[in-house]
Amino acid sequence: MAIRLRHRNHNRAGVVEGTARLDRRTKRLTGRLRPGDVAVIDHDELDRVAAETLLERGAAAVVNARASVSDRYPNLGPLVLVSAGIPVLDNVGAEIFDRIAEGDRVSVDGNRLVSGGETVAEGELLTEDGVRKRMDASHARMSSAVERFAENTMDYVRREQHILLEAVRTPELRTKLSGRHALVVTRGYHYREDLDALRAYITEMRPVVIAVDGAADACLERGIRPDIILGDMDSVSPGALASGAELVVHAYPSGEAPGMASVSALGRDAQMLTAPGTSEDVAMLLAYEAGAELIVAVGSHTSLVEFLDKGRDGMASTFLARLRIGPRLVDAKGVSQLYHRMQIRTRDLLLLVGAALLTLVIVSVAFEPLRTYWSILWEYTREALFRVRNLF
Repeated sequence: MAIRLRHRNHNRAGVVEGTARLDRRTKRLTGRLRPGDVAVIDHDELDRVAAETLLERGAAAVVNARASVSDRYPNLGPLVLVSAGIPVLDNVGAEIFDRIAEGDRVSVDGNRLVSGGETVAEGELLTEDGVRKRMDASHARMSSAVERFAENTMDYVRREQHILLEAVRTPELRTKLSGRHALVVTRGYHYREDLDALRAYITEMRPVVIAVDGAADACLERGIRPDIILGDMDSVSPGALASGAELVVHAYPSGEAPGMASVSALGRDAQMLTAPGTSEDVAMLLAYEAGAELIVAVGSHTSLVEFLDKGRDGMASTFLARLRIGPRLVDAKGVSQLYHRMQIRTRDLLLLVGAALLTLVIVSVAFEPLRTYWSILWEYTREALFRVRNLF
């Protein structure tokens, strides 16, 4: 994975300075993070998607109140940052949120966070070698993580089997999905690359784009306007919420819908969909129940590491949702590869034109009337050129 480092702010050797941006929810923080800022987060087992977002937003350094490296599974988030040269000061303690404020000038100096000339927190400065050693050690403990994951999955299946047996009550949407393709975009591994690879498919098929939470911003950045934004709305920018997309807030079975307050605060209208499981699962079920002919998943979570990275103890809702949708669901990578193979390459087009010209030459030589035609045409051309030359 090639990552380009940007916006580092080194004022002294080994010291990184910047403006502090604080939030206990990393998804909320990245929305207001600016190049050169120091991100102060409270993120246990930093996942890859969050780390890549911090990197793309230009964080000069990351200070984590908790442990970024997991001892349960080889999470890639810390490695993404340290391999790109971003200092990660780890496990500084939750007290950091009381010791500094949003907008303070801070610096990461070795294992210390300094503000106003004073050390406000100490932690462990992660190194690439150290992170890799911990990831290797966590590989050895994966078997117990797999067992717990499988047990939790079966436990959730027993409790949530109605996802498969009963239809999800979807709201009345102004966006019509019946008989159309639906593109469900989630912030998962390589979802931006998958979106870029699907440009030909999107242009030709014009699917209904359903963006899950912060994936709406990634769509807009690539010139793809979401038709529906679904989720708890905790990582969607105000600009995306005002893009004209239909808003559907995912509410939990308890009736709690924290996203509705943030939508209402912006003066936007939204509908509510109550269902268990993740917003990613609910978005797919929404497309299915609304009659989508084909559901193309972008950035969906499929592997064990991806689910653990997302903080999931099991995949019951995802497993049941995919069973219910069945053959209507396809992965974006399969669609992009199919369209790539269907595209005519320039070399093939030139070979086709060349073969046609060669056939024309062979027929002209072998067929007497055509030879006579070409001879007459050549004589007329020579006579015309001779007359034009005499005029000058």
